[in-house]
Formats: sequence, C-alpha cells, structure tokens
Amino acid sequence: MTDKKDKDINESNTRRDFLKKAGAASAAVVGTSVLGAPAVHAASNKKIKWRLQTYAGPALAEHVIKPSIDAFNKVANGEMEIELYYADQLVPTGELFRAMQRGTIDAVQSDDDSIAAPVDISVFGGYFPFASRYSLDVPVLFNQYGLNEIWEEAYSEVEGVTWLGAGSWDPCNFATVEPINSLADLKGKRVFTFPTAGKFLSRFGVVPVTLPWEDIEVAVQTGELDGIAWSGITEDYTVGWADVTNYFLTNNISGAWVGSYFANSDRWNELPEHLQTLFKLCMDSSHYYRQHWYWGGEAHLRTSGTKMKLTSIPDAEWATVEAEAHKFWDEIAAKSERNARVVKILKEYSAVMEKAGKPYRCS
Repeated sequence: MTDKKDKDINESNTRRDFLKKAGAASAAVVGTSVLGAPAVHAASNKKIKWRLQTYAGPALAEHVIKPSIDAFNKVANGEMEIELYYADQLVPTGELFRAMQRGTIDAVQSDDDSIAAPVDISVFGGYFPFASRYSLDVPVLFNQYGLNEIWEEAYSEVEGVTWLGAGSWDPCNFATVEPINSLADLKGKRVFTFPTAGKFLSRFGVVPVTLPWEDIEVAVQTGELDGIAWSGITEDYTVGWADVTNYFLTNNISGAWVGSYFANSDRWNELPEHLQTLFKLCMDSSHYYRQHWYWGGEAHLRTSGTKMKLTSIPDAEWATVEAEAHKFWDEIAAKSERNARVVKILKEYSAVMEKAGKPYRCS
C-alpha cells in the first residue's frame, strides 16, 4: 500500500508540476505576443520543443510511435525536439483534445473517439464496427476514397486543433478469462473497449467498462473485468494482457483501428515548412512500421503463441453481428449529413472489395 501511495503522490506531483510549467509558458506566450513575439522568436533561433502524448502505454509505444519520434528528433538536427509522453501520463486520454486546444500539450496520437473530439465523424475513429477487413483498407479509404478531405473539413470547423492524418493499427478481438464460443457467451461480460465499439457490443449483452489504460491488467486479475476488446493478439502479448487472460476470440468486429495525429494549431503553424514535412514523413514511417509489425505479429502469435487458447464463433452466427453492424451504420449516418457521406463511402468501398474477390475479400 505504501508503494502504491508513493507512486500516486509522485504521479500527482508530476502532473501538478507539468501544469504549473504549462501555465507559466502560456502566460509567457501571451505576454510576448503583445510585444511582437514572432520577430523576437525568429531572432532568438531557440530550439523548438513539443510535448506529444500518445494513447499507448510505454511497452506499446515502443512500437506504435517511439521509433518515429526518435527519428524525428535525430533528423531535426537540433532545431526541434519532441518529448513523448504515454497514456494518461500528463492528461487523461479522454481530456487530450481539450488540453491540446488550450496548448497544455502540443500534439496527440490517438483515435478521435477516445479523446472525445468534438466533431461528428469522431465515431469513425478507433474501431467502427466492420468498417475494415484488413489494415490496408484504412489508408485506401483515406487516400483514395475521400476520407482525408472529410476529416480535414470536419476539423477545420474546430478552433485550435489541426488534424494531421490517419493510419491503421491492429484488428479488434476479444481477450477473455473464460472461453467465448457463441454470442450467448458474451452476455454480461464486463469488457474494456473503445466508446463507439462499446455502444455496438452492448447490443449483444457486453457491458463496456472505461478505465485508465494502465489499470486494465490488474482489473482483469481482480475480476473487475472479464475481458478486453481493445486490440489484436500482438498487443495482448506486448502489453501483458496475455498473461492475465486465457482465451483469444479469432472473430473480430473490425480489421483495423483508425488512429490519427493531431497538433495544437498555433504550434503547428509556427513550424517552418521543412519541419512540418519532416513530421509528416515520420508519421508515414510509423504507419508503415505498424503495417508489417501487426500483420506478421497477428499470424505468428496465433500459430506459435503459448499463453492464450484460440476460440471461434461459427461463421453463420457471426454473420448476424455483421448484419447488425450495418444497421448501426445507418443509425450513425442519420446523425449528420457528413456522417452519411462517410457511411456512403464505406458501403461503396465494401461493395468494390466484395466484387474484386480474392485476395481483397474471401467471401
């Protein structure tokens, strides 16, 4: 208990010191702007420093973002340095968007859904049920089917935050303490998952639970959670969840998580063009790394992993879940004209993939 209390005090002090420094920095910016700060800043030629917080804990961040930030800091050659912070380290994930708007932090890597982005299309971030079958579906939808333009339009209506781009992560499967072999087995299961995914899964009796990311492993051990629907098997092994769950359900509700990079608009616009370009190149590097890390990891751990037993719900029964997802799509489309455009694109894309057949779709 003493160790935990000391840890809580240290974390509280870290956040308090951070907020004090952030407040002082904000006051300094306000004061100097009155005196014509841009010219002073240009003349000082000081290193630019950013604080970026990711949705991921330390073990996961080693793969999903840290290599690209390390590369950025190296290639920036002393002109700029990005300090990387992990899930809930400075700001709770659900408050990240507002903190970024205020300038408390400079940039974020997360999905729109988890950070409560105040845009109608935020529901499509994270795991929108059955929107993708494979990880490559996400960049194709954004770059070839018009989602980039829709996201840019949505965030242009929000003060203080610039959306920089999206990429794909892993599928959404269940990792559970007890085996799941039918939809009936999901009823009453308390599961950690994403907001929109949780709303959808509740139709099948799942009880969505929201907890800080770092508390999930202990919550499973104490029985507060019956399972996790937050990732594929690669993350289950990487972050330690495979050590506290016994079964992995091969059926997934989405083939890839949709995550994005965001920045405080003032801080982004202050960057010279070459540093903006470098940041986006490092984003692309991170997207590429995840494509092969997850794709290979999912197959390897399903076939060679020793910590979790694989279970499956029969295809015919799982088809009813996909059918319900399409009803869910229509309900989301009815909420706004822009949501309707996104759903229309998802339907068109799905039809093209089905018509194309193997290897795009196998059924």
